[in-house]
Amino acid sequence: MSSIVRATPAQTTRRLIVLGTALFAVIVGQAQVALGWGQTPAEFSADSDTTLRVAGYAFAIWGVIYLGLLVYAVRQVLPQTGESLLIHRFGWPSALAFAGIGLWVVAAALDAEVATIVLIFGSLAVVLIPLLQNAGAIRALPVRERDRWMVVWPMALLAGWLTVAAPLNLITVATGNGDLPAFLSPTVWAVIAIGVVVAAALAVTQRIRTVAYVIPIAWGLLGAFVAEQPRNTTLAYVALAAAVAVLVGAIILSLGLIRGVERRDAVRNDT
Repeated sequence: MSSIVRATPAQTTRRLIVLGTALFAVIVGQAQVALGWGQTPAEFSADSDTTLRVAGYAFAIWGVIYLGLLVYAVRQVLPQTGESLLIHRFGWPSALAFAGIGLWVVAAALDAEVATIVLIFGSLAVVLIPLLQNAGAIRALPVRERDRWMVVWPMALLAGWLTVAAPLNLITVATGNGDLPAFLSPTVWAVIAIGVVVAAALAVTQRIRTVAYVIPIAWGLLGAFVAEQPRNTTLAYVALAAAVAVLVGAIILSLGLIRGVERRDAVRNDT
């Protein structure tokens, strides 16, 4: 899938913008904490987390995600990296996503709640849509293909975590502002949110068949299990069951059924 075709000047400019936005996303959070400016992301998330909470340690996955983003972005500016199909198609969407998650930190520091919702759902959309649009190309990647590990995996890890973080962000803001509809209990709303996350995780995995997407989702759900045990045992075990379902489902879809699914796809294309 990788190409030896040299990047054009326009493509080189795009790659430099991707690198710049990736650096912005990584640095802004560290700078905000170091300078002590406004709320930290952890403080923002914990401000109104009485409906659904995730253990603080779960957010450490950002370290892995940031590393993946840097690998993805730095590789693109190396002279020997050609303009492959996936590098091309993820270029501008990834730049928008990186800018979005960096600006989310700024919005959280300012307690701009509506802005955090728009930014996190927008960042999720611009990275998830290319994953789905290019599902066929992703499934066709050989195991050792660099684009699988340096394009698809970083993008899938980011999309997976945002799939958990976006509804959590929405519920947190709605809870803090008293906007959570009262015709259902907070626990039921939390269970619905978890169900939506599980459905999205399995639907996307069925398309791209990449375990990287569900790893941060399962991690976040396990974080909810740990955080909710002391105060809401029912919700805690719903989160645990969801984490197990996501992992098992992803393994079956990505590894166990892939040969049969690809065989059916080939037959369908031949007809």
